[in-house]
Amino acid sequence: MLQKIHKLYCSYEKEEQWLNEMAAKGMMLKNYTFGTYYFEKDIPGKYIYRIELLENAPNHTESRVYIEFMEDTGVEYISSYMNWVYFRKKSDEGEFDLYSDLDSKIKHYNRILQLTSIIFYVNLIAMFVNLYIGLVAMINNNIYSNLVFASISLIVSLIIGRVRFSYKKKVKKLKKEKQLVE
Repeated sequence: MLQKIHKLYCSYEKEEQWLNEMAAKGMMLKNYTFGTYYFEKDIPGKYIYRIELLENAPNHTESRVYIEFMEDTGVEYISSYMNWVYFRKKSDEGEFDLYSDLDSKIKHYNRILQLTSIIFYVNLIAMFVNLYIGLVAMINNNIYSNLVFASISLIVSLIIGRVRFSYKKKVKKLKKEKQLVE
C-alpha cells in the first residue's frame, strides 16, 4: 500500500537527504508529483536516492538516452517532475553519486541557478505589476487584492532569491576548488 506525504523543498539536496532518511526507515519512493511523494514499505536502507535537474524534459531524446544510460549502469529511474528526475540504486551495490567531477557539479548547479533565476525574475516582475495595479485600484476603488498578490510575489521572490544566492555561492566555491586542482 502506498503512503502519500505532502512536502515542498527549495533545495534538492535537502530533499535528497530526506528521501534517503525515509529509505533508511524502510519507506521507498515510488512516485512524485508536485509536492506529493508516494512511498512503499520495503527493507530499511535498501536504496540510495539521487535527484537531478536535466537540461531537457525527461521525454526529450537526449534525456531518454541519458536515463537509459543510467539504467544500464544499475540505476533505477523512479519518477520525474518537469526536468527534475528521481533515481535510486541498491545501497549494497556501493556508492551512488551522479557527479563524478567538479565540472559536472558546476554544470548541474548552473542549471539550477538558471531555473531559479527565471522564477525569481518572473515573481519580481509580477510583484511590481501587482503593486502598481494595486496602488491604482486602492486609490480609485479601495480594492486591495493586487496588493495581496504583490506581497505573495515578494515573499516568493525573497525565498527564491535566497536559494539563488546559495547556489551562486556553491558554484563560486566549486570553481575555486577546480582552480586549485588544475
